Amino acid sequence: MRILIVEDSVLLREGLSRLLADAGHEVVAALPDASRALEKVADLVPDLAIVDVRLPPTFTDEGIRAALGLRKQDPSQAVLVLSQYVEERYASDLIAQQGGAVGYLLKDRVTDVADFLESVERIHEGATVLDPEVVAQLFARRSRDEKIGRLTERERSVLSLIAEGKSNAAISRLLFVSEGAVEKHITSIFQKLDLEHGQHGNRRVLAVLAHIDATAAPGPVGPSAPQNGTHR
Repeated sequence: MRILIVEDSVLLREGLSRLLADAGHEVVAALPDASRALEKVADLVPDLAIVDVRLPPTFTDEGIRAALGLRKQDPSQAVLVLSQYVEERYASDLIAQQGGAVGYLLKDRVTDVADFLESVERIHEGATVLDPEVVAQLFARRSRDEKIGRLTERERSVLSLIAEGKSNAAISRLLFVSEGAVEKHITSIFQKLDLEHGQHGNRRVLAVLAHIDATAAPGPVGPSAPQNGTHR
């Protein structure tokens, strides 16, 4: 896989480059800020762009704006956003934009090398992969959405794992049920969220999007985010 990285921390940027190279991927560029990200992606056409949410010069939303810009420039571009904090608004903005596969992970996940590399592969394969902490924050607000309120506890568990980018086989292993049971739960989720076969887009993604749209907060949630101008 050809990967472009946009990360201002030298240690994390070099660490990601080495980690991905050791896993057999090609890092086509590793940039310290987003100033040339769109140009480089257009030139190099990577399979995946990994972008930090907060980048120079203000360390606020330069990274997420770059990620959204990449997907606007090429809707098929797969993007993985890394963040120090659970910032629900950014996750919502990213997944709401129609296009290629997306991921939103906390930087702590990089330390679990096997899981991180699996997430990278899943995004490359077309999955939407959300950090479990993001999913937990979203489901904590689920009562605000009438459609999500229709789901059973088991269906919410299945939708949570779908949001994390898990395959049906992985969900069956994690919940100790058959793949057939998982498929039945997913069918029920689609029906309760009014996602019909003829709708445009991947219904798994639309199911996650429906939940995010219904529960999105107006700003960051989770650990207190740093003030403007303060590095992560």
